Amino acid sequence: MAWLAAVVLLPGGILGWIVIGLLAGAIASRLVRGRGLGCLMDLVVGVVGAFIGGFVLSLFVPNTQVYGFIGSLLVAILGAVILLAVVRLIAGR
Repeated sequence: MAWLAAVVLLPGGILGWIVIGLLAGAIASRLVRGRGLGCLMDLVVGVVGAFIGGFVLSLFVPNTQVYGFIGSLLVAILGAVILLAVVRLIAGR
């Protein structure tokens, strides 16, 4: 379970997670699909993407790292792009 705590995302409370989720989901959906998914789906994709990005990053970062708002946003975008790419592969167009 030590790998689980390897990356700490620190956007700053529930409001920070909502802002990170909206921004990351909107950016990732534009990168992968070419258009947004809507406010609620962008939020869901961004927040789930933050967890996926944190997990993926923890596989490559050996020590415990704390990321601020910008770092959390980049990690969430990475995870959201991975999530949308997998969904697109499974579901097709």
